[in-house]
Amino acid sequence: MFGRSARLVMVMLLAMATALPATAQEFGAQRLQCAPFARLLSGIQLFGDAAGWWGQALGRYARGNMPKIGAAMVFKPGRKMQVGHVATVTGIVSDRIVKVTHANWSPINGRRGRVETDVQVIDVSAANDWSSVRVWYAPIKAVGSSAHAVYGFVYPDAAAQLASRIERAPSEMLTEAPLPETDIVAATEIAD
Repeated sequence: MFGRSARLVMVMLLAMATALPATAQEFGAQRLQCAPFARLLSGIQLFGDAAGWWGQALGRYARGNMPKIGAAMVFKPGRKMQVGHVATVTGIVSDRIVKVTHANWSPINGRRGRVETDVQVIDVSAANDWSSVRVWYAPIKAVGSSAHAVYGFVYPDAAAQLASRIERAPSEMLTEAPLPETDIVAATEIAD
């Protein structure tokens, strides 16, 4: 069902997710926010509020409306989520159901800032384009009844990241010390 590069990304994400503490409590008193956690998990180097990720990705990362493992699902701001939300896709169940790992969505034991791994998100958009979703909500142990607007997905495009590294490198480095072939091969394999 998945290509070689998708399996590689999935293995990397699962390894990272299982190595992460299950709750923010394990980080001490610090509350985890969704954007820094998604950045850590996905490798997508965008900053600021979650809702800003969609605009920041333009020209830096590929964006779209189809889920892919490792992609960041970017939620639009709303009444209850004034700065939006971002979650990392960790599994694809069907064309309308994915699994995500994210921070600071459900209150767990009455506390926000917790990490939830591999929770269900359902596409409830009329056009089947992931523009509206319902998300697992821990307090009710089910997918919530509220629909949340989504901009789409930002893909952790290794080739785009490699191009960005080249663009930022001083020109003398590029002529004297080109990037190792293994970096180029890895970037093209992951970008498939």
